[in-house]
Amino acid sequence: MRGTSVPETPPRLGGLDGFNRAPQGSAEAALLACCASRRWAARIAAHRPYPDLDALLAAADEASYDLSAADLAEALADESSPGLHDSAPQSAHTALGAAHAAYESGFGHAFVICLDGFGPTEHLNQVLSGIRVRMNNDPDEERSIAADELRRLARARLAHLVANRPESDAPSPAHRVL
Repeated sequence: MRGTSVPETPPRLGGLDGFNRAPQGSAEAALLACCASRRWAARIAAHRPYPDLDALLAAADEASYDLSAADLAEALADESSPGLHDSAPQSAHTALGAAHAAYESGFGHAFVICLDGFGPTEHLNQVLSGIRVRMNNDPDEERSIAADELRRLARARLAHLVANRPESDAPSPAHRVL
């Protein structure tokens, strides 16, 4: 579950055109559902209109690379670690919960990973192996990796946000339930 500062469900903006025309506050609220850095959201909203999705994603990448340590901490504080679907075996829930707890205890923030490019049956293994490998990182190295994963998540969420698809056709923008 996302923190209280970011809307659980971003406002529907009507595609890229709707995003470009939305009031500043509405655009920022929608962007905060993609990445919970207020500076990131304000920067992207302020540079509208975007001619196409590629330009919007390039701006999102640039804003992500410019996040300060405080901006990154703000965004990571609102993330939650990927979880399992309720139908998963209890042993999988237990293993994943223990792995997330160890990671969060070691690094002080939720484990973030973008699972684009992996099928649903691969998600659990990707998360568990990602945590196992990344637990060996020093805090600065892991913060850099987490920032890159957050950037990738924000791109995917942003692409879904401005896609002209019915809500039922859009993949989960959170990439969290396995």
